Amino acid sequence: MRSVKFTADNIVTLLHCGAEFFPALAAAIDAAEVEVYFETYIFADDETGTRIAAALQRAAARGVFVNVIVDWLGTGEAQSLRLKQEFARTGVNFRRYNPWFRRGMSRMHRKLCVVDRQIGFVSGLNINDDMRDDEDSRVILPAPRWDFGVSIIGPLVTEIQQEMEAQWVSMGRLQLNLRARLERLKAYRHPPPDVTVAPAMAALVVRDNLRNRRTIERAYLQALGRARNEVWLANPYFAPGRKMRVALAAAAARGVSVTLLLGVGQFRLQDAVARSYYPKLLKSGVRILEYRKTQLHGKVAVVDDQWATVGSSNYDGLSLFINQEANVVVRDVAFATALRQQIASGVADSVAVRQEDFAKIHWCKRIGYRIAYFFYRNTIRFITWANES
Repeated sequence: MRSVKFTADNIVTLLHCGAEFFPALAAAIDAAEVEVYFETYIFADDETGTRIAAALQRAAARGVFVNVIVDWLGTGEAQSLRLKQEFARTGVNFRRYNPWFRRGMSRMHRKLCVVDRQIGFVSGLNINDDMRDDEDSRVILPAPRWDFGVSIIGPLVTEIQQEMEAQWVSMGRLQLNLRARLERLKAYRHPPPDVTVAPAMAALVVRDNLRNRRTIERAYLQALGRARNEVWLANPYFAPGRKMRVALAAAAARGVSVTLLLGVGQFRLQDAVARSYYPKLLKSGVRILEYRKTQLHGKVAVVDDQWATVGSSNYDGLSLFINQEANVVVRDVAFATALRQQIASGVADSVAVRQEDFAKIHWCKRIGYRIAYFFYRNTIRFITWANES
């Protein structure tokens, strides 16, 4: 398997939930002097969406080159058209990814931003309010949505920038003001980073349908294969392929403590699919917990307090085999320890799934789980085929 390419001397700051992430994102955009690249799956018409849209428009009003991509399906036809019209009036360059499935079934599920080629953001957070349900913004959540992002200062930002530029070009032409932008970047004086943490090794791992079909899955498999002590994983949508399931069970079988924290309660079909995997994983020694305090949306993992990842990729067929995704992988003890502590806090708010309790579930419900699994598996196979044909 191809190794993940790490770069040194990156300042990576963990941002928990929108209360930490959105202020940092808005502040970076408000400080922009040359250019902003921005991608998100959902750009909601709510308080948070208005706040970030206003920051992007203020940047454009200052003469900053602002390029924004949203996913058409995630953001919705009506909202994406509103953004297109609003941004056109205020000088923000705007594109919608794959409207009406013209490019197949793939969705742009990445959540990325780079400002002035100096600070980058990689996250699982959409641009929507922490307290509003993903599917129905009128529904108020019992607690802020549980999610994570990172800000990055250092050499890795260049790789994120290049990835986002390639995405922008793939969806249309570059603006004719490229030369002016490059001249302004040359004249731009980068302020020294105001940080208090030590630099870390970090890498960007993306999934697309060209060169990086299995990159994120391979990064997980490599980390799980090298685990010796502890594995902590948290994800809202659990429906991994066979290789991931085997890797989790194999780690537990060789004595590694494997903790799997899963979000439940958002989609009944998704919950049923996830629970179809429980018996074998529990039997192999994997500890499974269901997070029910609020919506769990974070896609994070820590291995041996040495390796950690934060990003947009779920453990399901859509993220691992179909959609465009982006995660950052960090090799740093301090960062991994901080993230592991956050996951442990989520575990404390969760309900453990015990093997003996799961065995008592009525046989009708267990059959329902298997039916959901077969329906899901065949649906993913069809979507994958349609996406590649």
